[in-house]
Amino acid sequence: MRRPIQRMVWLFLLPTFAAFCIGFLYPFLKGAFLSFCKFKLTSQWTWVGFSNYVKAFSDSTFVHAFWYTALFAFVSVLFINVLAFAVAYFLTKGIKGSNLFRTVFFMPNLIGGIVLGYIWSMIFDGILVKYNTSVVLESKYGFWGLIILMCWQQVGYMMIIYIAGLQSIPEDMLEAARIDGANSWQMLWKVTIPNMMSSFTICIFLTLTNGFKLFDQNLALTGGRPFLQQPDGSVIKTTEMLALNIYSAFYSGGGNNRGVGQAKAVVFFILVAVIGLIQLQSTRKKEVQQ
Repeated sequence: MRRPIQRMVWLFLLPTFAAFCIGFLYPFLKGAFLSFCKFKLTSQWTWVGFSNYVKAFSDSTFVHAFWYTALFAFVSVLFINVLAFAVAYFLTKGIKGSNLFRTVFFMPNLIGGIVLGYIWSMIFDGILVKYNTSVVLESKYGFWGLIILMCWQQVGYMMIIYIAGLQSIPEDMLEAARIDGANSWQMLWKVTIPNMMSSFTICIFLTLTNGFKLFDQNLALTGGRPFLQQPDGSVIKTTEMLALNIYSAFYSGGGNNRGVGQAKAVVFFILVAVIGLIQLQSTRKKEVQQ
């Protein structure tokens, strides 16, 4: 009886495995191979070894985009998770209209990134025009504009995860803390947050990887502007993040830099994967078993 069941399991897993190989594994391996080549078309390539990686790491725009993205990811993770947890905490206190508020906070997550970028670009420019500037003329405005946009889009989604975590805390544990004389602040830090570490693990991972992978909002809101001319003639796009830098490298120079762009993409993948795994490992150690 067990053997027919095992065959049925493999029968159901086969389409998923085939889709994984076609949609992810093959493109990834092909991309990793092409990062060692010079090419315009994927079917026409010339092996150049590690020269693409040398050019990528010696590119000042790539280095700037890395540090800019790292700073953005850190700030966005902090703001999004603090705001999402605060909203979730108050919406689970039985206030009137909590279901309506949940819907309203979640709705921005349903809007596409390009659309959000253009919407917020008009909002910011409408405000900053009073000061004779715009979001694409000042790098600090571009940075905080992206932070506000990301918070507005993602707080609602993370809020749902935090609400699920808050509702999963055993009521008898909270009641025992109240009987022992714990006040609201002590219950938050000693009972609620420790029992929600699994939710923090998920939300921090999602916001961290989303912060590093941000592309469409960056393209629509600032496009990397303002530009800064370097003494060596190169141009630093002060609000350009890693994904946009890779896109620009891949399509610049008439397609002659696609190998360099592909090398940057491989480095980008490894970077996000390593940072994500380190974060998952560190936060999972703090999770408690209920």
